[in-house]
Amino acid sequence: MNYQDTIQWMFARLPMYQRQGKTAFKKDLTNILKLDVHLGYPSQKIKSVHVAGTNGKGSVSHLLASILQEAGYTTGLYTSPHLKDFRERIRINGQPIRKNCVINFIKRNKTFLEQNQLSFFEMTVGMAFEYFAKKQVDIAIIETGLGGRLDSTNIIRPEVSVITNIGLDHTQMLGDTLEKIAREKAGIIKEKTPVVIGRKQKETQKVFEETAARKKAPVYYSTYENTKLYPSALKGNYQKENIATVLKTIAVLRSKNYRITDKNIQNGLLNVIKNTGLRGRWDILQQNPLVIADTAHNEDGLKIVIQQLSGLDFDKLHIVLSVVNDKNLDKILPLFPKKATYYFSKANIPRGLEAGVLQQNAQTYGLKGKIYPNVSSAYQTALQKAGKNDLIFIGGSTFTVAEII
Repeated sequence: MNYQDTIQWMFARLPMYQRQGKTAFKKDLTNILKLDVHLGYPSQKIKSVHVAGTNGKGSVSHLLASILQEAGYTTGLYTSPHLKDFRERIRINGQPIRKNCVINFIKRNKTFLEQNQLSFFEMTVGMAFEYFAKKQVDIAIIETGLGGRLDSTNIIRPEVSVITNIGLDHTQMLGDTLEKIAREKAGIIKEKTPVVIGRKQKETQKVFEETAARKKAPVYYSTYENTKLYPSALKGNYQKENIATVLKTIAVLRSKNYRITDKNIQNGLLNVIKNTGLRGRWDILQQNPLVIADTAHNEDGLKIVIQQLSGLDFDKLHIVLSVVNDKNLDKILPLFPKKATYYFSKANIPRGLEAGVLQQNAQTYGLKGKIYPNVSSAYQTALQKAGKNDLIFIGGSTFTVAEII
């Protein structure tokens, strides 16, 4: 199998959550534990930072990786989903895993993966752990896929656990209240291992503190109001909270004898895109007209992004919008401005919501626009119609942004 054949086999083998949704979600660690044994326990051979949360966990993971790289540590980074290429999920010092490493991993383990019916995410996590262990990284930043307690990444013993914040997302799998979701995320808190909480929320604080007390895990809260923030290459307003979470996490790592200077922190924040390849967070694609893409896709994230959009100076606003079919439209559509032209489309994944359904629901909230056959044609039409002082925003889903970047 070549690289493309290998990736297609992985995608098709068992449903992939990001593409399929709830039917692909497996609430069980049995398979990943079996794979870890089969591979020789790579999860136990790497030092790590484990990052969970509703929003911000991708940005926090990339920022941490960038700072540790600047401090001279060989740093692994495991994140999901990818925007363009599967290899974005597994990086060392910003460099994606090589194609032949992906091919060889599947070739070597194909019989085991088939016999045990491992999911796309499970085999990807195993691949990342083995790759980081073989390359002897100094530390790996590991982002959870979904939830925490039963997420496939949750077999590591990290130096520090990080929970960015809790919002209502993936409620079909994680629960329909902040407390229930917090309980799932709190599953990454380990015995006597410090945990950094990115946002103090009254609905979730008790859950985290009870779990931490039971595990004898020190708890550190991060509040950006009381933190001296450094400038960053990431310009979204929501990054203030993420940066404060990162700074608190770095402080914990310093207390564990990681040598990280203030200059390393400063350079890590400024060079995060160059160091890690992060895209899709308040991503400015061009000027005149100004085009901004952002992967925010739930109420918590979109609220801040749309608030930041409203503070910009422009003549007309054009919004290229597509969402996945499990989103609560009654929560997110009221956030969008009525004074904008909408370009409704469906992202090219099975989970994508039909553009006609999105348009119909949007109309009930006074959001008007036409339907387009795909995200690309919606964007091209917006570019043709926009004046040089207009603003085009692309969002609603990671997959919307992925088709444009």
